[in-house]
Amino acid sequence: MQSAISLSLSSASPITVRSDAGATSTASDLFFKTKTTPKQLRFCGLRREAFAGCKSSSNNAVLLKQLRSKTKISASLSGNGASSKSFDYDLVIIGAGVGGHGAALHAVEKGLKTAIIEGDVVGGTCVNRGCVPSKALLAVSGRMRELQNEQHMKSFGLQVAAAGYDRQAVANHAEGLATKIRNNLTNSLKHLGVDILTGVGAVVGPQKVKYGKVGGSETVITAKDTIIATGSVPFVPKGVEVDGKTVITSDHALKLETVPEWIVIVGSGYIGLEFSDVYTALGSEVTFVEALDQLMPGFDPEIGKLAQRVLINPRKIDYHTGVFATKITPAKDGNPVRIELTDAKTKEPKETLEVDAALIATGRAPFTQGLGLENVNVETQRGFIPVDERMRVIDSKGELVPHLYCIGDANGKMMLAHAASAQGISVVEQVSGKDHVLNHLSIPAACFTHPEISMVGLTEPQAREKAEKEGFEVSIAKTSFKANTKALAENEGEGIAKLIYRPDNGEILGVHIFGMHAADLIHEASNAIALGTRIQDIKYAVHAHPTLSEVIDELFKSAKVREKTSLVPQLSFSHILQWLKTTFLVRLLNQLQSKLVCGFNQVAVDHSR
Repeated sequence: MQSAISLSLSSASPITVRSDAGATSTASDLFFKTKTTPKQLRFCGLRREAFAGCKSSSNNAVLLKQLRSKTKISASLSGNGASSKSFDYDLVIIGAGVGGHGAALHAVEKGLKTAIIEGDVVGGTCVNRGCVPSKALLAVSGRMRELQNEQHMKSFGLQVAAAGYDRQAVANHAEGLATKIRNNLTNSLKHLGVDILTGVGAVVGPQKVKYGKVGGSETVITAKDTIIATGSVPFVPKGVEVDGKTVITSDHALKLETVPEWIVIVGSGYIGLEFSDVYTALGSEVTFVEALDQLMPGFDPEIGKLAQRVLINPRKIDYHTGVFATKITPAKDGNPVRIELTDAKTKEPKETLEVDAALIATGRAPFTQGLGLENVNVETQRGFIPVDERMRVIDSKGELVPHLYCIGDANGKMMLAHAASAQGISVVEQVSGKDHVLNHLSIPAACFTHPEISMVGLTEPQAREKAEKEGFEVSIAKTSFKANTKALAENEGEGIAKLIYRPDNGEILGVHIFGMHAADLIHEASNAIALGTRIQDIKYAVHAHPTLSEVIDELFKSAKVREKTSLVPQLSFSHILQWLKTTFLVRLLNQLQSKLVCGFNQVAVDHSR
């Protein structure tokens, strides 16, 4: 059967193969069928293996000539937003959070006809119940904390009367920001022509998705590729009764319906720390309940100790570590919230706390129920959808599910909004015919307390464990905000930056920052890791003075990378290019000289005859 092959010369469009029968396949079809990783997809998408045995350009020409005799080859871009004839859409995304939104925008850029299914509101957890409204509350707490610090204000020569706040106005600020960002995301999707399909989405079968009201009318659509981006919900341990008023999750806390006098925060990770910053600034007393033996267990230990000294010890915060909150009962009938604590190791009861409110900040759980995963033989692992390093979904037999991907909190690789977006963009690159693997060690994280904490890569214990296994040395470099002019001008000299690296080759293993605007400063380090930049190269980068970025500049300059001794001089690219040109010319002259000598010798022989 003859077939027509449409080949795109643009990396922005997939390589498609259409038969007379109308069946369509792309590079991603071949990707899944052969279970190989395409290194490069150039011209007609044929890899080097396709020319096995063809050792000369003439053989390649013969092969192409035979191919042209059987097929019609054309190089043209497909229309933007025009789907493959066999499918309703090139790409369908279930979930319109930050991850789904990022994937949709990149898909449109690649010329894919795209639809996004959302059963709630555009923006997902981050925009509506997470990162966005929490930053509005933290902006308020930062200003309140500064205004309340009389000594800090006097150091600037300022005199400020007692600071106060309007709780409802603060809550309105957070809600208004979430609404604004949600509308911006919705409008951006509409402007680019992405179809927003309202309803609960689920996988029906291979390359089929349905959406609509559960138990009501539903519509089935087909898609060349599908991305699951359903996010997560607050995790509530057993024995905890949430009433949304006195026992709350982060979803409720962001509404700021009350500011309790005394609140227990269960969990001292990112969420717990940020809310402790908000509540203490607004006048609450806070008690942390942490199951592990130390506060802030997810942070680099050295950074965690300094953060505890600055963020917890001087504030109205106490804590219980190494204990579980095994039972939490909401306030009712005039009784306070009751929290029963149990020793994490012995499982013996310890004490009971009676407080005004409790915030459950024990992390998040994937939202993956009702997705129809059983229709493609996929089983979740602790609720997470199993994927490989390319976000391709893996079924119960360990096989890849063709054309099905999962990004963000639902796969559990890295539960951060910007990680979900990066994963979505990576998937779109793949379905567009370009292989891409995201380096999760290059993705930064931040905690927006005052001062902020940020990190990228490995912690020091993680780096030393890796070094022991792989047989290399680890070194540490540190710089202080107290030596930075801009930080001192702001009277914000509290903080450090820490670099974990390999002294033998200059590889950056991890960077951790605690100090003013740490969340903004981390990106120079994360980009360096992503690009594979070594310390010996980045240390020559120039930073404006006086800026906080000089903290990172000094950090890289203070690292000691051993110079490798070599008899070969260090040459620049221009030097190497000049050497190659010179070598080529010398060889060319030598060849010409040899031919001339041979010619003269032949003439002399002929003359002698």
